[in-house]
Amino acid sequence: MFNLQKQQTSVRTEFTAGLTTFFTMAYIIVVNPLILSDVGVPFEQGFTATIIAAVIGTLFMALAANYPIAVAPAMGTNVYFAYTVIQSNNGVGYQEAFSALFITGILFFILSLTKLRTILIEVIPENLKHAITSGIGLFIAFIGLRLTGIIKAHPSNLVGLGDLHSPGVVLALIGLAITLVLMTLNIPGALFIGIVITGIIASLTGQLSFSKGIVSLPTLPEGLIVMNPVTALKDVIEYSLYPAIFSIILVTIFDTTGTVLGVTKQAGLMKGNTLPRARRTLIADSVGTLIGSMFGTTPTSAYIESASGVAAGGRTGLTTVFVGVLFVIAAFFGPLISAVSGIAAITAPALVIVGALMLSNVRHIQWDDFDEAFPAFIVILTMPLTSSIATGIAFGFISYPLMKIAKGKWKSVHPLVYIFAVLFIIQLLYFPH
Repeated sequence: MFNLQKQQTSVRTEFTAGLTTFFTMAYIIVVNPLILSDVGVPFEQGFTATIIAAVIGTLFMALAANYPIAVAPAMGTNVYFAYTVIQSNNGVGYQEAFSALFITGILFFILSLTKLRTILIEVIPENLKHAITSGIGLFIAFIGLRLTGIIKAHPSNLVGLGDLHSPGVVLALIGLAITLVLMTLNIPGALFIGIVITGIIASLTGQLSFSKGIVSLPTLPEGLIVMNPVTALKDVIEYSLYPAIFSIILVTIFDTTGTVLGVTKQAGLMKGNTLPRARRTLIADSVGTLIGSMFGTTPTSAYIESASGVAAGGRTGLTTVFVGVLFVIAAFFGPLISAVSGIAAITAPALVIVGALMLSNVRHIQWDDFDEAFPAFIVILTMPLTSSIATGIAFGFISYPLMKIAKGKWKSVHPLVYIFAVLFIIQLLYFPH
């Protein structure tokens, strides 16, 4: 079913890759419900809904598309949903906001059944594809360094070096050193082994503890938050939530498309300029978004952390089957997951290393042609600086056709690129993410 021999992998390798992916993205199980609880959603509801959406989206990706790409509620979109759609709109509660998200999920699913998202992968200029992969890599590394405190906010230059005497920073640097040695020695599963060893060190040094216990039963105190499309549409009209729908659809399309391109290129799964089973791949996040909105969580997207599993050898959907199973198990180990995910130094070294691996795609960019080089450069630069994959892609899509027009090469640009350039200008000006 997964064609393990064809992809030159094994069950053991796929399992190790699944573990690696899961532990590098497990933070979302804690972070997402925390963000939602800040605007009124009960933590238990957000926790269980996050897992439900992740399991459904991830297993769909595994079984229908056979790719090692996990799906879960997306960071960035959840912040926008909580603090812009809900908190900044007087009178809009989380129930009404989830109505808008439910309608978004329906529209997103219908859109994913069309050829538009598949065509999009094929019309993105090759240099922008390499830039997207590289930018995601730099973004991943930046996230890893920031989460551990190796870099921190700086009053005059935005970021600066963190406190190298901090226990968390020391643990992260030790974990990074251990994992780098394992990678250099080509040890199979080096990233996951590095996570395990770092976790053991954290436990021995008292940084990792389980004061809240290990096991608890998952609950949904609010039950299904929304399930009637007619009622949901009435809420959208009554509270004028159209901008939220537009923004979430646009951002999620490009977040997922960019991530899928980056991870599949890293895994060597692209066939020239085409992604096999692309439509099934892109349906996965729309299914997760639709189901997740019903239970009370934010839009799902393909996860950039999947690249860590690819780096550990994952090549098929079996990797994501294991990720999905681990999410199910995690539902019963809320306190344990919370403790491990709360120590960024345990998993962040893997993100830094994966970032380095993905950034290697810059060598394929045509740096000698400025009209090709600058759009790629701006994509790579803005992803980590704005903390948004979609924003980086937006700047690339806007600058690329502009420079081609200036050089008299406007006919070489696909019409869809022009359309999305205009949409991105509108999105950045009026619906900033």
